[in-house]
Amino acid sequence: MNDIFTTQFHQVRGRLFGIAYRMLGSRADADDAVQDAWLRWNASDTRATLASSDAWLVTVVTRLCIDRLRSAMLDREAYIGPWLAEPIVTRAADLPESRLELAGDISMAFMLMLERLGPEERAVFLLHEVFDCDYADIASAVGKTEAACRQLLHRARERVRADKPRFSVSAETHMALLERFVTAAQSGERAQLAQLFAPDATFRADGGGKVSATINVVRGADKIARFYESMARKYGATTTFEHATINGQPGLLRLVDGKLDSTMSFEIDDGKIGAIYVVRNPDKLVRAA
Repeated sequence: MNDIFTTQFHQVRGRLFGIAYRMLGSRADADDAVQDAWLRWNASDTRATLASSDAWLVTVVTRLCIDRLRSAMLDREAYIGPWLAEPIVTRAADLPESRLELAGDISMAFMLMLERLGPEERAVFLLHEVFDCDYADIASAVGKTEAACRQLLHRARERVRADKPRFSVSAETHMALLERFVTAAQSGERAQLAQLFAPDATFRADGGGKVSATINVVRGADKIARFYESMARKYGATTTFEHATINGQPGLLRLVDGKLDSTMSFEIDDGKIGAIYVVRNPDKLVRAA
């Protein structure tokens, strides 16, 4: 039955998912956290007396995510190769409200930056910097004093400051560079590829130990160009690329024999590709296919 409490929950559900995804980097885990919050909301006998249902639900989701992230961080320490967030692929046909759930920065670069933070630092940073919560609500959400939250935020800002992208580019510029990349990657022309990358460009591939992927971060324009030259020789005839919006930015879907092989996200640095983030782990591609 659709009562006032159900309506209150659904009005903030998108915000809750946005918090949970940024905290956990997993759509499935974010959905679970929001579902757990829904169950607790339904079971609460104090809903009618709350000053703010939004603050109550944000607090519940934040605490659930902190607990989940503590456990997940142990698993990620044993992860084979680089760990990247589960990609969110949006298409033109997606409902407007589903796109609004993640309004704001969810780029792979931003999600990777968040991995530098501990669970409570991450929560405080996101609630303040992304969701514009005041310190009183943040303190309630993480179970600390406002003074402690201010200190956590200061520490989080120090940790992530060096990782912030130095340049922002238009979607048109981003798309044009990807078109050049597709042409070069399909031809396998090393010199043409190398020209597209910043000298200190990086390449990360998340296979999760389930499919082949580079274990270490590949660094440098020439090394990345050599990698794609090799890929073109081995798989060029069977590989195609499709444009897609991945974590809010123009990206590519790599298909092999017509089936989704990986998502590719790009960080653009002063007109060059500064970073490529490839997700091949099949567990993370279920919803992208």
